[in-house]
Amino acid sequence: MERRKVDILCVQETRWKGSKAHSIGAGFKLFYYGVDSKRNGVGVVLKEEFVRNVLEVKRVSDRVMSLKLEIEGVMLNVVSGYAPQVGCELEEKERFWSELDEVMESIPTGERVVIGADLNGHVGEGNTGDEEVMGKFGVKERNLEGQMVVDFAKRMDMAVVNTYFQKREEHRVTYKSGGRSTQVDYILCRRGNLKEISDCKVVVGESVARQHRMVVCRMTLMVCKKKRLEIEKKTKWWKLKKEECCEEFRQKLRQALGGQVVLPDDWETTAEVIRETGRKVLGVSSGRRKEDKETWWWNEEVQDSIQRKRLAKKKWDMDRTEENRRVIQGVTAQSEEGGV
Repeated sequence: MERRKVDILCVQETRWKGSKAHSIGAGFKLFYYGVDSKRNGVGVVLKEEFVRNVLEVKRVSDRVMSLKLEIEGVMLNVVSGYAPQVGCELEEKERFWSELDEVMESIPTGERVVIGADLNGHVGEGNTGDEEVMGKFGVKERNLEGQMVVDFAKRMDMAVVNTYFQKREEHRVTYKSGGRSTQVDYILCRRGNLKEISDCKVVVGESVARQHRMVVCRMTLMVCKKKRLEIEKKTKWWKLKKEECCEEFRQKLRQALGGQVVLPDDWETTAEVIRETGRKVLGVSSGRRKEDKETWWWNEEVQDSIQRKRLAKKKWDMDRTEENRRVIQGVTAQSEEGGV
């Protein structure tokens, strides 16, 4: 990851039992979930600078987990999946796709989603009839498991990213074993966000496992900057209630009118002179919106309580131990007693 400048990596077949988060060196942290040290297990590796952006970790099963991050105001959901292999029972395969469906349905439509998964299916080369969810650049022929991938993409309005970029077959094949080579590892994103991905390919020579190769994509999040509301700067006419300000205004206005006692016939010119004098003598407002004055309740005690709850929730999401459970229960009870 460090050499290839990868910030986020979805991993499968971790075979680590438990639901924790561990630093794995070189500035990266692994969030993982597994129930058996001999099979399955999924995880997401984050560059350390993105760890503080994690808002939520969902460990659904030893085949599906997701992380929600907030990056410059953009909500990004990263899902790691590991589909059952071709020889597994149909019931197990359907359970996996049902879990993945549930994760997708729980994510608000306005949030980004990127799925990195070993889906153990061949979507195949070409896209006739499936143009809305995949490109032409798959590998070989589609099988039943590959059709499940395409059906999922259609259900959830997703795009199979690998297939949209024309590469040599060597940079499309994700799995090699003996004389067999095919494509079973995929990156998917919402169709509406496909334009944010500028490249996707298999990195040759960077084997994550003995047979699998790493699939990487370059994604640039489009951040919508909020337009600042322009508020008109207003003259502080209320200062005329003060005698000294009122007298200074009179003197400056006479000077501006050339010492005349009778006002000129051109009212627009006179009005502008009055306004300009008022701005110079009385000053103008900053043009910034006033802070909400109804936040008397947002005191230091409330802020401390909310921060403690956030930290406890974050520790619980990262490491679901009995100790962390007791901590979050204690913090919640204290907050309720204080009415927070």
